[in-house]
Amino acid sequence: MAFASSLLPAPVSRVRATTAPELAAFPPAWKGVSLAAARRRGSRHGVRAEANESGSTLAVDALSQVKHVLLPVTDRNPYLSEGTRQAAATTASLAKKYGANITVVVIDDKPKESFPEHDTQMSSIRWHLSEGGFTEFGLMERLGEDRKPTAIIGEVADELELDLVVLSMEAIHSKHVDGNLLAEFIPCPVLLLPL
Repeated sequence: MAFASSLLPAPVSRVRATTAPELAAFPPAWKGVSLAAARRRGSRHGVRAEANESGSTLAVDALSQVKHVLLPVTDRNPYLSEGTRQAAATTASLAKKYGANITVVVIDDKPKESFPEHDTQMSSIRWHLSEGGFTEFGLMERLGEDRKPTAIIGEVADELELDLVVLSMEAIHSKHVDGNLLAEFIPCPVLLLPL
């Protein structure tokens, strides 16, 4: 029931449905028929629906407004985790397609001095974005702050007035980012990539 209450109805202006005349009155023989059988019979008689505007067109329109994308890096892998590499590739692809700028924020609760592979990680980030066609991008380091990465991501997104944050679900599964706080702290849409 909770799931059903979270669904949004389609706007009436976008969907036009017409019922076939055969379905106006169900024959008495349909009483006691299984749902699967009723669906098969109904599909023969048909209900036709036409969509005036596809949902994918609306998504493309929304993405075309994206001009500044944030790529948060929260893992300590010097060569980047699979999820972060996927997020970097997706960020580069979206930014290239829509002409957006990229800002990378590297977040860790330990200072740079305690992470000897820090330079390797920076080189890896540069390499992955250059593979996607980006050699120029903003780079911020938020290291050694005793704050949650979700709050830092939200603060950076707010300060830079970002249009989109691209993040792998891996950051949430690994407990680096609190998925429950994303909506509270991040003032722009978040694209969560599956593992």
